[in-house]
Amino acid sequence: MFANILKEIDLLPDKLLSTPSVKLVRSWYIQSLKELIEFHQKSPDDQKVLSDFIDTLIRVRNRHHDVVPTMAQGVIEYKDTFKVDPVTNQNIQYFLDRFYMSRISTRMLMNQHTLLFDDKSGSGHPRHIGSIDPCCDVVEVVNDAYESAKMLCDQYYLTSPELKLTQVNGKAPGEPINIVYVPSHLFHMLFELFKNSMRATVEFQENSSTLSPVEVTVVLGKEDLAIKISDRGGGVPVRKIERLFSYMYSTAPRPNVDDSRNTPLAGFGYGLPISRLYAKYFQGDLNLYSICGYGTDAIIYLKALSTESIEKLPVFNKSASKHYQATSEADDWCVPSKDPKNMAKQSAAS
Repeated sequence: MFANILKEIDLLPDKLLSTPSVKLVRSWYIQSLKELIEFHQKSPDDQKVLSDFIDTLIRVRNRHHDVVPTMAQGVIEYKDTFKVDPVTNQNIQYFLDRFYMSRISTRMLMNQHTLLFDDKSGSGHPRHIGSIDPCCDVVEVVNDAYESAKMLCDQYYLTSPELKLTQVNGKAPGEPINIVYVPSHLFHMLFELFKNSMRATVEFQENSSTLSPVEVTVVLGKEDLAIKISDRGGGVPVRKIERLFSYMYSTAPRPNVDDSRNTPLAGFGYGLPISRLYAKYFQGDLNLYSICGYGTDAIIYLKALSTESIEKLPVFNKSASKHYQATSEADDWCVPSKDPKNMAKQSAAS
Protein backbone atom coordinates (compact mmCIF):
# COMPACT_ATOMS: atom_id res chain seq x y z
CA MET A 1 0.00 0.00 0.00
CA PHE A 2 2.88 2.38 0.73
CA ALA A 3 4.21 1.70 -2.79
CA ASN A 4 0.81 2.55 -4.28
CA ILE A 5 0.66 5.81 -2.33
CA LEU A 6 4.12 6.80 -3.55
CA LYS A 7 3.10 6.05 -7.15
CA GLU A 8 0.03 8.22 -6.74
CA ILE A 9 1.89 11.07 -5.01
CA ASP A 10 4.14 11.27 -8.07
CA LEU A 11 1.07 11.99 -10.25
CA LEU A 12 0.28 15.20 -8.36
CA PRO A 13 0.96 18.58 -10.00
CA ASP A 14 4.69 19.41 -9.89
CA LYS A 15 3.99 22.67 -8.07
CA LEU A 16 2.24 20.80 -5.25
CA LEU A 17 4.97 18.14 -5.17
CA SER A 18 7.60 20.84 -4.78
CA THR A 19 6.12 22.29 -1.57
CA PRO A 20 8.26 21.58 1.53
CA SER A 21 5.42 19.83 3.36
CA VAL A 22 4.55 17.40 0.56
CA LYS A 23 8.26 16.66 0.08
CA LEU A 24 8.45 15.80 3.78
CA VAL A 25 5.41 13.49 3.63
CA ARG A 26 6.87 11.74 0.56
CA SER A 27 10.19 11.22 2.37
CA TRP A 28 8.36 9.59 5.30
CA TYR A 29 6.67 7.08 3.01
CA ILE A 30 9.93 6.28 1.20
CA GLN A 31 11.73 5.69 4.51
CA SER A 32 8.91 3.53 5.90
CA LEU A 33 8.66 1.46 2.73
CA LYS A 34 12.41 0.77 2.86
CA GLU A 35 12.18 -0.35 6.49
CA LEU A 36 9.21 -2.66 5.88
CA ILE A 37 10.67 -4.23 2.72
CA GLU A 38 13.61 -5.50 4.78
CA PHE A 39 11.27 -8.08 6.36
CA HIS A 40 10.08 -9.50 3.04
CA GLN A 41 12.63 -12.31 2.89
CA LYS A 42 12.92 -12.93 6.64
CA SER A 43 11.46 -15.97 8.39
CA PRO A 44 8.11 -15.42 10.18
CA ASP A 45 8.99 -18.30 12.49
CA ASP A 46 11.91 -16.43 14.04
CA GLN A 47 10.79 -14.73 17.26
CA LYS A 48 13.52 -12.10 16.96
CA VAL A 49 12.22 -11.19 13.48
CA LEU A 50 8.65 -10.90 14.78
CA SER A 51 9.78 -8.70 17.66
CA ASP A 52 11.81 -6.48 15.32
CA PHE A 53 8.81 -6.24 12.97
CA ILE A 54 6.58 -4.97 15.78
CA ASP A 55 9.22 -2.38 16.76
CA THR A 56 9.41 -1.26 13.10
CA LEU A 57 5.63 -0.98 12.84
CA ILE A 58 5.51 1.20 15.96
CA ARG A 59 8.34 3.37 14.61
CA VAL A 60 6.56 3.75 11.24
CA ARG A 61 3.26 4.57 12.94
CA ASN A 62 4.91 7.24 15.08
CA ARG A 63 6.72 8.69 12.07
CA HIS A 64 3.40 9.10 10.23
CA HIS A 65 1.55 10.61 13.18
CA ASP A 66 1.45 14.10 11.62
CA VAL A 67 0.76 13.09 8.02
CA VAL A 68 -2.70 14.75 7.93
CA PRO A 69 -1.68 18.25 9.15
CA THR A 70 1.58 18.13 7.16
CA MET A 71 -0.19 17.27 3.90
CA ALA A 72 -2.81 19.92 4.73
CA GLN A 73 0.00 22.43 5.21
CA GLY A 74 1.32 21.44 1.77
CA VAL A 75 -2.07 22.24 0.20
CA ILE A 76 -2.06 25.62 1.98
CA GLU A 77 1.46 26.36 0.68
CA TYR A 78 0.31 25.44 -2.83
CA LYS A 79 -2.86 27.60 -2.64
CA ASP A 80 -0.90 30.57 -1.27
CA THR A 81 1.61 30.46 -4.12
CA PHE A 82 -0.37 29.35 -7.16
CA LYS A 83 -3.83 29.88 -8.59
CA VAL A 84 -5.89 26.70 -8.26
CA ASP A 85 -8.07 25.88 -11.29
CA PRO A 86 -11.20 23.66 -11.07
CA VAL A 87 -9.47 20.66 -12.70
CA THR A 88 -6.52 20.75 -10.30
CA ASN A 89 -8.93 21.20 -7.41
CA GLN A 90 -10.86 18.10 -8.51
CA ASN A 91 -7.66 16.07 -8.91
CA ILE A 92 -6.33 17.06 -5.49
CA GLN A 93 -9.70 16.19 -3.89
CA TYR A 94 -9.59 12.79 -5.62
CA PHE A 95 -6.02 12.18 -4.46
CA LEU A 96 -6.55 13.25 -0.84
CA ASP A 97 -9.66 11.08 -0.44
CA ARG A 98 -7.62 8.08 -1.62
CA PHE A 99 -4.50 9.11 0.30
CA TYR A 100 -6.30 9.54 3.63
CA MET A 101 -8.36 6.38 3.11
CA SER A 102 -5.12 4.44 2.59
CA ARG A 103 -3.77 5.99 5.77
CA ILE A 104 -6.85 4.90 7.74
CA SER A 105 -6.29 1.35 6.47
CA THR A 106 -2.54 1.19 7.16
CA ARG A 107 -3.00 2.56 10.68
CA MET A 108 -5.81 0.08 11.27
CA LEU A 109 -3.53 -2.80 10.20
CA MET A 110 -0.59 -1.56 12.29
CA ASN A 111 -2.76 -1.01 15.37
CA GLN A 112 -4.38 -4.41 14.92
CA HIS A 113 -1.04 -6.19 14.64
CA THR A 114 0.59 -4.45 17.61
CA LEU A 115 -2.48 -4.90 19.86
CA LEU A 116 -2.67 -8.62 19.05
CA PHE A 117 1.02 -9.54 19.06
CA ASP A 118 2.91 -6.98 21.14
CA ASP A 119 3.18 -8.34 24.67
CA LYS A 120 4.62 -5.03 25.88
CA SER A 121 1.62 -2.92 24.83
CA GLY A 122 -0.93 -4.31 27.29
CA SER A 123 -3.34 -1.57 26.22
CA GLY A 124 -6.05 -3.61 24.56
CA HIS A 125 -9.58 -3.86 25.93
CA PRO A 126 -10.23 -7.41 27.20
CA ARG A 127 -13.40 -7.71 25.06
CA HIS A 128 -11.82 -6.35 21.89
CA ILE A 129 -10.12 -8.28 19.10
CA GLY A 130 -7.29 -5.84 18.54
CA SER A 131 -9.10 -2.54 17.91
CA ILE A 132 -12.37 -4.23 16.86
CA ASP A 133 -15.20 -4.53 19.37
CA PRO A 134 -17.37 -7.55 18.48
CA CYS A 135 -20.14 -6.10 20.65
CA CYS A 136 -19.77 -2.32 20.24
CA ASP A 137 -22.37 -0.47 22.34
CA VAL A 138 -23.33 2.33 19.94
CA VAL A 139 -25.25 4.44 22.47
CA GLU A 140 -22.30 4.28 24.88
CA VAL A 141 -19.98 5.64 22.18
CA VAL A 142 -22.55 8.36 21.36
CA ASN A 143 -22.60 9.44 25.02
CA ASP A 144 -18.79 9.39 25.27
CA ALA A 145 -18.42 11.54 22.13
CA TYR A 146 -21.10 13.96 23.34
CA GLU A 147 -19.44 14.39 26.75
CA SER A 148 -16.04 15.06 25.14
CA ALA A 149 -17.50 17.63 22.75
CA LYS A 150 -19.56 19.19 25.57
CA MET A 151 -16.40 19.68 27.64
CA LEU A 152 -14.75 21.57 24.77
CA CYS A 153 -17.89 23.60 24.12
CA ASP A 154 -18.19 24.54 27.80
CA GLN A 155 -14.54 25.62 27.89
CA TYR A 156 -14.92 27.86 24.85
CA TYR A 157 -18.48 29.22 25.17
CA LEU A 158 -19.18 28.63 28.91
CA THR A 159 -22.38 26.85 27.85
CA SER A 160 -23.46 23.91 25.72
CA PRO A 161 -26.67 22.31 24.42
CA GLU A 162 -28.07 19.23 26.11
CA LEU A 163 -28.33 15.82 24.47
CA LYS A 164 -31.72 14.30 23.63
CA LEU A 165 -31.20 10.67 22.62
CA THR A 166 -33.66 8.22 21.09
CA GLN A 167 -32.80 4.64 20.18
CA VAL A 168 -34.84 2.23 18.08
CA ASN A 169 -33.78 -1.39 17.70
CA GLY A 170 -35.67 -2.58 14.63
CA LYS A 171 -34.07 -6.03 14.77
CA ALA A 172 -34.72 -6.79 18.44
CA PRO A 173 -37.08 -4.18 19.97
CA GLY A 174 -36.10 -3.16 23.48
CA GLU A 175 -32.62 -4.69 23.26
CA PRO A 176 -29.38 -2.61 23.39
CA ILE A 177 -27.95 -1.67 20.00
CA ASN A 178 -24.64 -3.48 19.40
CA ILE A 179 -22.64 -4.02 16.21
CA VAL A 180 -19.19 -5.32 15.28
CA TYR A 181 -17.14 -2.14 14.78
CA VAL A 182 -14.05 -0.14 15.67
CA PRO A 183 -15.18 2.12 18.54
CA SER A 184 -12.39 4.65 17.95
CA HIS A 185 -13.59 5.19 14.35
CA LEU A 186 -17.18 5.71 15.47
CA PHE A 187 -16.08 8.06 18.26
CA HIS A 188 -14.04 10.09 15.76
CA MET A 189 -17.06 10.65 13.49
CA LEU A 190 -19.48 11.43 16.31
CA PHE A 191 -17.08 13.77 18.11
CA GLU A 192 -16.60 15.81 14.92
CA LEU A 193 -20.35 16.06 14.27
CA PHE A 194 -21.12 16.97 17.88
CA LYS A 195 -18.49 19.74 17.84
CA ASN A 196 -20.05 21.21 14.69
CA SER A 197 -23.62 20.96 16.01
CA MET A 198 -22.77 22.46 19.39
CA ARG A 199 -20.83 25.37 17.93
CA ALA A 200 -23.60 26.14 15.43
CA THR A 201 -26.31 25.94 18.12
CA VAL A 202 -24.53 28.20 20.61
CA GLU A 203 -23.65 30.82 17.99
CA PHE A 204 -27.06 30.81 16.26
CA GLN A 205 -28.97 30.98 19.55
CA GLU A 206 -26.64 33.33 21.41
CA ASN A 207 -29.53 35.67 22.32
CA SER A 208 -31.82 32.87 23.54
CA SER A 209 -32.32 32.19 27.26
CA THR A 210 -32.11 28.44 26.67
CA LEU A 211 -30.39 26.36 23.98
CA SER A 212 -32.21 23.81 21.85
CA PRO A 213 -30.86 20.32 22.53
CA VAL A 214 -28.84 18.33 20.02
CA GLU A 215 -31.15 15.44 19.15
CA VAL A 216 -29.63 12.06 18.33
CA THR A 217 -31.58 9.13 16.92
CA VAL A 218 -29.89 5.72 16.75
CA VAL A 219 -31.71 3.13 14.65
CA LEU A 220 -30.67 -0.46 13.98
CA GLY A 221 -32.33 -2.06 10.97
CA LYS A 222 -31.87 -5.43 9.30
CA GLU A 223 -29.03 -4.16 7.12
CA ASP A 224 -28.08 -0.67 8.30
CA LEU A 225 -27.29 1.18 11.48
CA ALA A 226 -28.11 4.88 11.21
CA ILE A 227 -27.18 7.65 13.62
CA LYS A 228 -28.87 11.00 12.99
CA ILE A 229 -27.60 14.12 14.77
CA SER A 230 -30.02 17.03 14.47
CA ASP A 231 -29.39 20.60 15.62
CA ARG A 232 -31.12 23.98 15.53
CA GLY A 233 -27.92 25.80 14.63
CA GLY A 234 -29.19 27.81 11.66
CA GLY A 235 -28.03 25.43 8.95
CA VAL A 236 -25.94 26.31 5.91
CA PRO A 237 -26.90 27.19 2.31
CA VAL A 238 -27.13 24.26 -0.09
CA ARG A 239 -24.30 25.70 -2.20
CA LYS A 240 -21.93 25.36 0.77
CA ILE A 241 -22.65 21.71 1.63
CA GLU A 242 -20.22 20.39 -0.99
CA ARG A 243 -17.52 22.77 0.22
CA LEU A 244 -17.76 21.39 3.75
CA PHE A 245 -16.34 18.11 2.39
CA SER A 246 -13.65 19.79 0.29
CA TYR A 247 -9.99 19.90 1.32
CA MET A 248 -9.39 22.92 -0.92
CA TYR A 249 -12.23 25.17 0.25
CA SER A 250 -11.46 25.05 3.95
CA THR A 251 -11.95 28.46 5.55
CA ALA A 252 -10.91 27.34 9.02
CA PRO A 253 -8.22 29.35 10.85
CA ARG A 254 -4.78 28.10 9.92
CA PRO A 255 -3.04 26.49 12.87
CA ASN A 256 0.64 26.24 13.56
CA VAL A 257 1.68 22.73 12.53
CA ASP A 258 4.38 22.76 15.21
CA ASP A 259 1.84 23.40 17.97
CA SER A 260 1.82 20.10 19.85
CA ARG A 261 -1.34 21.08 21.72
CA ASN A 262 -3.42 20.85 18.56
CA THR A 263 -5.24 17.64 17.75
CA PRO A 264 -4.22 16.20 14.36
CA LEU A 265 -7.29 17.71 12.64
CA ALA A 266 -7.58 20.98 14.54
CA GLY A 267 -8.01 24.08 12.44
CA PHE A 268 -7.61 22.63 8.94
CA GLY A 269 -11.30 22.04 8.30
CA TYR A 270 -10.58 18.39 7.50
CA GLY A 271 -12.84 16.96 10.20
CA LEU A 272 -15.88 16.35 8.00
CA PRO A 273 -14.18 14.94 4.87
CA ILE A 274 -12.02 12.57 6.92
CA SER A 275 -14.98 11.56 9.11
CA ARG A 276 -16.82 10.61 5.93
CA LEU A 277 -13.83 8.48 4.91
CA TYR A 278 -14.00 6.66 8.25
CA ALA A 279 -17.67 5.89 7.55
CA LYS A 280 -16.94 4.74 3.99
CA TYR A 281 -13.98 2.60 5.08
CA PHE A 282 -16.36 -0.21 6.12
CA GLN A 283 -18.91 0.47 3.33
CA GLY A 284 -20.90 3.11 5.24
CA ASP A 285 -21.42 6.81 4.54
CA LEU A 286 -21.85 10.22 6.16
CA ASN A 287 -24.23 12.83 4.74
CA LEU A 288 -25.39 16.30 5.70
CA TYR A 289 -28.90 17.65 5.10
CA SER A 290 -29.33 21.31 5.99
CA ILE A 291 -32.20 23.79 6.10
CA CYS A 292 -30.72 27.27 5.90
CA GLY A 293 -32.10 29.43 8.71
CA TYR A 294 -33.15 26.44 10.81
CA GLY A 295 -30.64 23.64 11.37
CA THR A 296 -28.76 20.61 10.07
CA ASP A 297 -29.20 16.85 10.13
CA ALA A 298 -26.02 14.79 9.91
CA ILE A 299 -26.52 11.07 9.31
CA ILE A 300 -23.93 8.33 9.73
CA TYR A 301 -24.78 5.09 7.93
CA LEU A 302 -22.95 1.92 8.95
CA LYS A 303 -23.42 -1.71 7.93
CA ALA A 304 -25.34 -3.63 10.58
CA LEU A 305 -23.96 -6.94 9.32
CA SER A 306 -20.26 -7.59 9.93
CA THR A 307 -20.17 -9.75 6.78
CA GLU A 308 -20.87 -6.61 4.73
CA SER A 309 -18.37 -4.41 6.60
CA ILE A 310 -15.58 -4.98 4.10
CA GLU A 311 -12.69 -2.55 3.69
CA LYS A 312 -13.18 -0.01 0.91
CA LEU A 313 -9.67 0.65 -0.39
CA PRO A 314 -8.28 2.63 -3.32
CA VAL A 315 -6.51 0.61 -6.02
CA PHE A 316 -3.71 2.16 -8.04
CA ASN A 317 -4.08 1.20 -11.72
CA LYS A 318 -4.46 2.77 -15.18
CA SER A 319 -7.98 3.89 -14.37
CA ALA A 320 -6.71 5.77 -11.31
CA SER A 321 -3.92 7.37 -13.35
CA LYS A 322 -6.45 8.78 -15.83
CA HIS A 323 -8.09 10.81 -13.07
CA TYR A 324 -4.96 12.94 -12.84
CA GLN A 325 -4.96 13.61 -16.59
CA ALA A 326 -8.58 14.75 -16.78
CA THR A 327 -9.31 18.00 -18.58
CA SER A 328 -12.17 20.37 -17.95
CA GLU A 329 -15.03 19.91 -20.39
CA ALA A 330 -17.71 22.49 -21.16
CA ASP A 331 -20.91 21.80 -19.25
CA ASP A 332 -24.05 21.30 -21.33
CA TRP A 333 -26.18 23.05 -18.71
CA CYS A 334 -26.31 26.75 -17.96
CA VAL A 335 -24.36 27.13 -14.71
CA PRO A 336 -24.59 30.57 -13.08
CA SER A 337 -22.19 31.73 -10.39
CA LYS A 338 -22.62 29.72 -7.19
CA ASP A 339 -22.12 32.78 -5.00
CA PRO A 340 -25.17 34.99 -4.37
CA LYS A 341 -25.32 38.30 -6.23
CA ASN A 342 -24.55 41.48 -4.33
CA MET A 343 -27.70 43.49 -5.09
CA ALA A 344 -26.31 46.55 -3.29
CA LYS A 345 -23.54 46.84 -5.91
CA GLN A 346 -26.03 46.40 -8.76
CA SER A 347 -28.32 49.12 -7.33
CA ALA A 348 -25.38 51.49 -6.99
CA ALA A 349 -24.31 50.83 -10.59
CA SER A 350 -27.77 51.57 -11.97
